[in-house]
Amino acid sequence: MRKFWTIIAFGILFLEMSAQDSIPPTTFDRGLSFKTLFMDYQSLNGGSFSAFKNLNYGFEVGYHKQLQPKLQLVIPIKLGSVRSHVDSIRSINKVVGSIDAQLQYALSKPDAQIKPYVMAGAGGVMEFEGDFNAQFPLGLGVNFRAANNLDINIQAEYRHALKENRSNFQYGIGFVYRYGQKDKEDTPKEDKKDDELMDNDGDGIPNNLDLCPDQFGPKIFNGCPDTDGDGVPDYQDECPNVAGPRLLKGCPDTDGDGVADIHDECPNVAGTATNKGCPEEKKDQTPAPAPTDPDDDGDGVPNAQDKCPNEKGIAQFGGCPDTDGDGIPDKDDLCPKKPGPRVYGGCPDTDGDGIPDNEDKCPNTPGPVSNKGCPEIAKEDKKTLDVAMRSVQFETGKATFKQESYAILRQIANIIDRYPDFSVVIGGHTDNTGSSSANQALSERRAKACYDYLIQLGIPAGRLTYAGYGDSRPIADNNTLNGRSLNRRVEFKMVPNE
Repeated sequence: MRKFWTIIAFGILFLEMSAQDSIPPTTFDRGLSFKTLFMDYQSLNGGSFSAFKNLNYGFEVGYHKQLQPKLQLVIPIKLGSVRSHVDSIRSINKVVGSIDAQLQYALSKPDAQIKPYVMAGAGGVMEFEGDFNAQFPLGLGVNFRAANNLDINIQAEYRHALKENRSNFQYGIGFVYRYGQKDKEDTPKEDKKDDELMDNDGDGIPNNLDLCPDQFGPKIFNGCPDTDGDGVPDYQDECPNVAGPRLLKGCPDTDGDGVADIHDECPNVAGTATNKGCPEEKKDQTPAPAPTDPDDDGDGVPNAQDKCPNEKGIAQFGGCPDTDGDGIPDKDDLCPKKPGPRVYGGCPDTDGDGIPDNEDKCPNTPGPVSNKGCPEIAKEDKKTLDVAMRSVQFETGKATFKQESYAILRQIANIIDRYPDFSVVIGGHTDNTGSSSANQALSERRAKACYDYLIQLGIPAGRLTYAGYGDSRPIADNNTLNGRSLNRRVEFKMVPNE
């Protein structure tokens, strides 16, 4: 007897220590079940299948370990007292205990409300007034979701015994409590692998690294085309079909006056930017020569030759300064205080996504041109935020969370951590029950409750804002029970940081 329970204890301890991280996020990878058993040792051993009064009772405690989204291992431990036919003359009551290893395969999606399954396995049965025998269960069951981590369970199984007069039917009803929730990156590995291999435009750069995934382009421009070959990719080139310098956004300057031809009203005659590329009219053609060669800014370049006479600079750049030392004078540098390459007009590209920081909405995180340099929010993360709108629940008429709300708020915090260049706008909404002023105040308190809890989880307050809208923005009909339920919500919107 002591050996039997020792084996059971070591079996459960081994399963806990060997838990793996292969379970999808937002699921529970372990569980405990408790069931009442109805044990039929009569029907297959000389009794009648319809004699329900002859059913015996027992109980079961089970340990569950999720192996895959639809497959789980179950270790049930059972104890009961049964009337077993020994021979044609007499029958006796026996106390039996058993332990199985069963595999359950779900016939529906993991998040379904009703989850039927099939099961099969093998186990050992100890008769405390008889012999040990091996049995092989095969059966059907169904789980009914009662809460986020609680299922009502019904199961029927046929148990084939290797020993004579021991095969039986067993029926159970009880519940399964699930725990061990995982918070992992939502994108399945298979989807990531497929995305890494896809190359829509055939330019040799996979979509997840291609800033222009639907246009053929060289690697130097991260997969974006440069039609005129001027070193300025088309998405940054104001004249994509005519070559021009980077400083003029890829447009030519025929007269060399620093004004691009498309903006120059006198493209063949040098002029000034203040006069739209045309020369200024000189009132005095013969100005009197200056008695000296003054140098007002003291940079060693006389005013007459100094392109920046009021700023101390260097002779290499005609007396103009180069504050960040990147080889581009400040007057031509789009980012004069941060060094950057000439191809980006003197601006850096901190995240290396091919979009200079002055044009990049998320300069510290790489992203595609189509999203202004910000990373795309993963589909699964968008789905989680959408589910959160309906899953964050409060006590009626209060801003106090129900217990099931904390898990979804932790998931939201994890998503925010993964997108450091995004902030979250929290909006509280109610149905039209009660006065508008009371609903407005309640929606604000509920939005702030979410704001406060996310700060407790480590999200900086500067990345969060909240507001209440009361009953002013319904998304469903307030005249129906279901519509009012949908209107009572808290929305979480990800927006790039300004």
